[in-house]
Amino acid sequence: CMDTNGLHAVKNAIVCLVLLPRFLMAAVMFWLLDFLCIRKRVFFRMEQEGDAIDPPLCISDSNRLFSVESLKAVWHGHKLDFLKAAHLGHGAPNTEVVQLGDQRRSRILDYAKEKRPLILNFGSFVQQNADIADSIVVYIEEAHPSDGWMSTDAPYQIPKHQCLEDRLNAAQLMHLEVPGCQVVVDSMENSSSAAYGAFFDRLYILQEGRIVYQGDRGPEGYRISELRDWLSHYRQRMEKPSDLVIHV
Repeated sequence: CMDTNGLHAVKNAIVCLVLLPRFLMAAVMFWLLDFLCIRKRVFFRMEQEGDAIDPPLCISDSNRLFSVESLKAVWHGHKLDFLKAAHLGHGAPNTEVVQLGDQRRSRILDYAKEKRPLILNFGSFVQQNADIADSIVVYIEEAHPSDGWMSTDAPYQIPKHQCLEDRLNAAQLMHLEVPGCQVVVDSMENSSSAAYGAFFDRLYILQEGRIVYQGDRGPEGYRISELRDWLSHYRQRMEKPSDLVIHV
């Protein structure tokens, strides 16, 4: 038991040392962005450089970025990203999720069909590509709960989930925003969020049980344009005529 506790403490110390510079940089950036003149200049430039298809970073003037709650959320996101089990080119973690309708428990790879790509969307923006790929939206813990790092821009004010019923009820609101797309809910152990480093949001494409596309951690790394480009290249490969010549 002492050895296990010691190894756990060493692991946590290593994680802290690795993440500390990145976390401090984010903290300084948040402090600077609480000056409206800097915030408006930075986000105006990001809007100019971004792709029109990508969701904008919606941060109102009334939202404080540098706070105890925001720093807790940023640390949590960095830690999940660092410890995630999902990596490009490797097997996809087959974590448990809960279906909205009948609350039946299933697993991520249950939604994959033969060799078709499966878009795994830890977010709310969906691009329909039903001709070549399937997709599911996985609703995870709230990034901006009303009793935590609250965002006044959010269309709904949702408190932290205390039980699975809370998470299912909140996911029903997301389901209204993505009609026609399968929405499932992460377990209360946050197994999918942890395995895929999905906090705040993230995009993946799985195929034949492996990760073939891994987007960066959101919100700034949540790029629908990258997903679109991957699917476009995949479509071209599928439509390319075979070079095989059969002699008779």
